[in-house]
Amino acid sequence: MILETALLTVRPGQGPAFERAMAEAQPLIAATPGFLGLELRPCLEGPDRYLLLVRWERLEDHTEGFRGSDRYARWKALLHRFYDPFPVVEHYGEPVVSTPAPCG
Repeated sequence: MILETALLTVRPGQGPAFERAMAEAQPLIAATPGFLGLELRPCLEGPDRYLLLVRWERLEDHTEGFRGSDRYARWKALLHRFYDPFPVVEHYGEPVVSTPAPCG
C-alpha cells in the first residue's frame, strides 16, 4: 500500500467552501482503480490547513491512473483554486516501524 500525503493550505476563510468542494470531488478519485481510501483532516492549530491522506495499491495508480484520467481535470477545477501555496504531494511506502493500539 502507498500513502499519498499533502499538507493543504487554503486561502483564508475558504475552509468551508473547500470542504464542500472536496466532498464533491471525492467520487472522482474514488473511481480510480487502485484507490483504497481518502481522509481529509483539519489542522487543530491552523484553521486554513488540512492534511490529505490517500491510500493507493500502487504508486502508478495515482501518478498514471488518476492523474492521467479525465476525472483529474475536474478534480483540479474543483480544488486547485483554493490552495495558497500549491501543496507538495509525496508518496510513502509501507511502515518500517509500527506500534499497534493498546487493547482494552
